[in-house]
Amino acid sequence: MPVQYASILAEAGAVRSGAGLFDVYHMGRVDIDGPGAAAFLDRLLSVNVPKLRVGRARYNVICNEDGGIIDDCIVYRRAEERFLLIPNAGNRPAVLEWLSRWAPSPGEARIEDVTERFAMIAHQGPQAEDMLQGLTTADLSALRPFRAIDAEIAGVKMLVARTGYTGEDGFELILPSESARDIWRKLADMGAVPCGLGARDTLRLEAGLLLHGNDMDTSTNPYEAGLDRFVDPDREGYVARESLTRIRDSGPDRRLVGFQMLERGIPRHGYRIIDGARNLGLVTS
Repeated sequence: MPVQYASILAEAGAVRSGAGLFDVYHMGRVDIDGPGAAAFLDRLLSVNVPKLRVGRARYNVICNEDGGIIDDCIVYRRAEERFLLIPNAGNRPAVLEWLSRWAPSPGEARIEDVTERFAMIAHQGPQAEDMLQGLTTADLSALRPFRAIDAEIAGVKMLVARTGYTGEDGFELILPSESARDIWRKLADMGAVPCGLGARDTLRLEAGLLLHGNDMDTSTNPYEAGLDRFVDPDREGYVARESLTRIRDSGPDRRLVGFQMLERGIPRHGYRIIDGARNLGLVTS
C-alpha cells in the first residue's frame, strides 16, 4: 500500500465527500472455529465473546498477562461456532503466536491463518453505499455499523462488513484473492478514488482513532489508552483479568489525551510535550 497514489489531500478529500478505496490486503485474517471457539476467544480478547451475536462485530484489544496491548483488532461472529479475527498487519505473527500459546485441543477449536487466501478492500465515504449497491442485490442500507453479511458483489461471493476505520461510513470487502483486482477496478471505474497510507492515517487521526505501535503497544494498557469501554476484565478465565482489574480499580498512572496546537507546527510522533522544565508527555500520533 503506497503512502499516496496522487495526493494525500485529494485522497482524504475523496473519502470525506465521495468514496475512497483502500487496499488493506496486508491486514491479517484468522479463522477460529469449533465448539469451544467462543470460550477460547473469551480467554484472550478484552470483550465478552459468547455474548456476541451471529453477524455482529466488536472492536477489542488483545492483552498479555500484564495488561499490555499486543494488538487491537476486530472480531466477527460468522456463525455459532465460527469467528473471524482481523489483526493489524505488523502484529499478525505476534497474535498468531499468542493464539497458539493458549490454543485448546483440536476438537475444541481450530485456528487457521487465511490471510493469503482472501483479499480485503476498504470502500469508505458517503457515496460508498450507493456505489456498492449497484453491484449487489443485498440490501446494504439494512446493514448497520459493526455488522457483517455474506453477499455477492458483481457476482463474487464475499463477506461485506460495515466496520470502517476512517471516521466515515463505509464497507470492508473480504473476498477471494483472485477476484480482488476485478472488484477494485469496478469500484474505481464507478468513481471511487484509490487511497494510500497517508490519507488513511490523517483520516483516522481526525476521527480520534488509535493506531497500534503509535498510541499503544505492550507497554500500554487499555485504561491508559482510554479504551475502557472495550474491556470487560471480570470474566473467569480471562488471561489479563488480574492485572486489568487491579489497574482499573487503582486507576492508571498516565492517560492518552488529545491536545491542540495554538500555532502552526507539526507535532511529530515521539516529540516531547513540556511546560518549562516540566515534561508532560510524548506525542503519540
